[in-house]
Amino acid sequence: MFPEFTLRYARLPEHFFLRFDPVPVKAPRLVAFNRPLAEELGFDLDAFDADQAAEWFSGNAVPQGAEPVAQAYAGHQFGHFNPRLGDGRAVLLGEVVDRAGRLRDIQLKGAGMTPFSRGADGRAPLGPVLREYLVSEAMHVMGVPTTRALAAVTTGERVFRRVPEPGAVLTRVATSHLRVGTFQYFAARDDVEAVRTLAEMAIERHYPELAEVDEGERYLALVEAVAARQARLVARWMGLGFIHGVMNTDNCSIAGETIDYGPCAFMEAYDPATVFSSIDEGGRYAYRNQPWIAQWNLARLAETLIPLIDDDQERAVARATELIKRYEPLYEAEWLAVMREKLGLATEEEGDRALVDAFLEAMQAGRADFTLAFRRLGEAVEEDAPALLERFESDEGLRAWLPRWRERLAREDAGPAAIAERMRAVNPLYIPRNHRVEEALAAAAEDDFAPFETLREVLADPFTEQPGREAYAQPAPPTEAVFRTFCGT
Repeated sequence: MFPEFTLRYARLPEHFFLRFDPVPVKAPRLVAFNRPLAEELGFDLDAFDADQAAEWFSGNAVPQGAEPVAQAYAGHQFGHFNPRLGDGRAVLLGEVVDRAGRLRDIQLKGAGMTPFSRGADGRAPLGPVLREYLVSEAMHVMGVPTTRALAAVTTGERVFRRVPEPGAVLTRVATSHLRVGTFQYFAARDDVEAVRTLAEMAIERHYPELAEVDEGERYLALVEAVAARQARLVARWMGLGFIHGVMNTDNCSIAGETIDYGPCAFMEAYDPATVFSSIDEGGRYAYRNQPWIAQWNLARLAETLIPLIDDDQERAVARATELIKRYEPLYEAEWLAVMREKLGLATEEEGDRALVDAFLEAMQAGRADFTLAFRRLGEAVEEDAPALLERFESDEGLRAWLPRWRERLAREDAGPAAIAERMRAVNPLYIPRNHRVEEALAAAAEDDFAPFETLREVLADPFTEQPGREAYAQPAPPTEAVFRTFCGT
């Protein structure tokens, strides 16, 4: 059933990883399988067998051709450097070439204690596995670059975090698992050749257009290319009210994908200072800080490449610093492009930034739900819409802003119906609202997967009104609001 593996990472020198076979589990059961993704990857679905799939996706059986490894990496965690992290509960089975010719990693997450586990059990609770499944697939459908979920398997065992929970294993697919922290691991050991090897792998896999760049410029160009993808990625997060929650350098993908959905959440009432993660006590990774944390992480990547950028360290640092400074206007342009789309603007004018800022200020003053305020705005192109106004506890700011917006729309080369249609195409109605996710996870912990399946179906079509499912678009009632999320590690 598995497509043929083409091993790349496992063919690197052995100090890049530790060979590790997944630790078998007691009673694996397949509870979620992403058939469309499996089709993309080249799985033989005619030969699909749920029992055999449960064996493979739990790690009880290693697919033919796979050579499982735990990858080495380091990372800045909340600003503090740890020189040795690595895959403490994950194993890379290997890479496959999908039907579109793209190289994709297949990784088991929750596969047991590896030499990188640092005393942890190497397992994953069911709740965080299903959260990552739901949120990563929702992000994919909404057009955000992301790792994806192929399968979830329960293990028949309990894991112990805050309370005992059912255990599970997630099968994750990524264009690679190269992280800023992967580069940091070898830079911290002054292993310049290993850093060069990683850089060349990143170029081959993700930025092949840089292969012909002279070596003296290639590695600086790599940082610039990664910065462009990070700017685009975080701008899309911001446009959805998404808060990653733990933007450590080991969670910053060189490919520009969202990776490691731990204490992530979607903001409801708009407030730029919003934090959900229970471990982010200082608000380092608050919603408003995400663009600048991405820049900080990029600076850490550039530091690892200093010996490759220029033989003169002082000159290399100056060149890298100048490049990192260019991230800010790059991000601002990406963010403004996202927000223009959300406001129905296809053209660019000098006052657009002020127009966006004024709408966000009105949302904050009115404690409006971020997702529904943008969604219902499309109904107010010509006249005030009750569904929009009711989203604001106080609508004075909104009423003052709407005439400015309509005046700006009048200069667009499109009529009201066309503008409203393109706004519906970029402003989702359904997101993985925290209370709905928690509801599904709580039921799954009692072996009831119906709420999970329903939520998965809703999130598969986030831009289309789904009759009978109106409740899934609504913010949490005060008694059900979720203000803290947990990593699950």
